[in-house]
Amino acid sequence: RRRVLEASQQLTEIINNETSAESSEPSGEAQPAEEEEEEEEESSRHCLWVDKFTPRRYMELLSDDYTNRCLLKWLKLWDTVVFGKEKAVKKAKPSAEARHPFSQPKEQQNKWKTKVQLTEEILEAELDQHKRPKYKVALLCGPPGLGKTTLAHVIARHAGYNAVEMNASDDRSPEVFKTRIEAATQMKSVLGANEKPNCLIIDEIDGAPAASINVLLNIIHRKDAEGEAAGGAGRRRRREGGLLLRPIICICNDQ
Repeated sequence: RRRVLEASQQLTEIINNETSAESSEPSGEAQPAEEEEEEEEESSRHCLWVDKFTPRRYMELLSDDYTNRCLLKWLKLWDTVVFGKEKAVKKAKPSAEARHPFSQPKEQQNKWKTKVQLTEEILEAELDQHKRPKYKVALLCGPPGLGKTTLAHVIARHAGYNAVEMNASDDRSPEVFKTRIEAATQMKSVLGANEKPNCLIIDEIDGAPAASINVLLNIIHRKDAEGEAAGGAGRRRRREGGLLLRPIICICNDQ
């Protein structure tokens, strides 16, 4: 394998040298384009199958459909605060009492709700005063190779975000962890005129130390300074940073 890689590198250097020599001549304009296509084919031939055939669109996902829909629905709840879109109002369903006159008491109905019904209720809950969802962070958990990271990236792109990934077990220092979270969730990209808002994906959150988890919780639970009597509270908030206005998806193996 090493010999094959060395031979391919030598060939690449030869092709590059020929391309640069021909590009200086006016007659050889069509040739470099063909060689670039060949190089792209060559690179795709050498890339790993998991990269070559990774899902890039929502319909290509092979993970659990219910999980996919729940994560997408949760991410769309951020549309009001991130994109300025109004939340879609669902038509009121006929009440259970109207359909079942001899139905059980309300306490008993709530007791036996399915996982699907409970999740739907959570996702359809009212937005807070800043038009953010009730739950600010989604946690994807499961064994390695299940497609959690792929799901997070595909859903983020599908919902119109720029996916920013960071690994919690790499950034052991709480200060670095805090800086990276704030940079991803508060600062805007300056690349391109049509930049997309960020969606932060924190991988291996189960490998982060307790101090870093506390930093994340403090960022999530920050409150607006409105209504606070003391003038120092506003200064403290500015020092701590603003409200969390971007979604965060965390990924772990061990829940």
